[in-house]
This record gives sequence, structure tokens and C-alpha cells, in this order.
Amino acid sequence: MSKVSYSKLWHLLLDLKVKKKDLGLSPSTMSKLKNDECVNTDTLLKICTVLQCQISDIMEVIPEENDA
Repeated sequence: MSKVSYSKLWHLLLDLKVKKKDLGLSPSTMSKLKNDECVNTDTLLKICTVLQCQISDIMEVIPEENDA
């Protein structure tokens, strides 16, 4: 099963000088993002709206080796 990574999100926040609190997400959602856990599409759309970016700018899917 593939994994998701939000490292692009953290880099983008730094580049744009946006604070995590400015995303307006709950602490539990922030925890999921920090731990590279799945979040719902509404959350991803909210982040993209605030940052004016595409989903591919904030996350990536990392396939496991046995997925190939």
C-alpha cells in the first residue's frame, strides 16, 4: 500500500512565510498532517485555497516497493 507525504506542505509554508495556525485546521488534523496520515479531501482543498496552490504542491504519494 502506498504512503502519503506532506513534506511539500511544510516547505511551502516556509517559502510563503505562512504559519500553521493560518491554515485554520484543528489540532487533530494538524497532527495527522505532521504524521503523514491520510486526511479528507475537504481538508486538502481548504489548504490549497488558503495557499492558492494545487494538491500536488502540498503532498505526494510514495509507492511502497512491492506496489510496482
